[in-house]
Amino acid sequence: MFRNIGILVFLSLLISYPCFAEEPTEMNMQIDQRSYTLGGLATFAEMVRVGVKTLALSAAVTPEEMDDLVEDAERIAQEEGVMLCRETDLIVTDLFPADVAEGKHVLLIYKGATLDHYLALKQKKSELVASGSYAGEARRGIARQFGELLSYPHTVIEELIDKNAGPAQHQE
Repeated sequence: MFRNIGILVFLSLLISYPCFAEEPTEMNMQIDQRSYTLGGLATFAEMVRVGVKTLALSAAVTPEEMDDLVEDAERIAQEEGVMLCRETDLIVTDLFPADVAEGKHVLLIYKGATLDHYLALKQKKSELVASGSYAGEARRGIARQFGELLSYPHTVIEELIDKNAGPAQHQE
């Protein structure tokens, strides 16, 4: 008989638990931004490792935030078998809004010679800007090549260029 009473008490507590459980609040539901950023980086590192992406970019963060992340980011990269490069001056193209990484640092996630391709593209853009030729099809071409390095589908590259290239295109 005592056993049955014990079972009934246990079941009643189990059933009534949700009534007494703490309601989730906005405060305890907030995401830890550092963990979120590292989780995104880990996802992109895996995508680069398996060949889904040639180049991936971490979230653009302040230099101080990057200082805090870089050690764990390097551990993730090593676990995934990819490489990282801290970019303090991300190439600006019509693929993204011009100020997307202004004053921020980004980690380039890559394998093999991809970093060389990125740096060559950045240099080519710099030469076009210096010669006053960074306009029209040359400008679109730089954005397309960056999109291809990021393994974006061609239709998405064109949509992003059309969205971000406007009459007030910057030469930088």
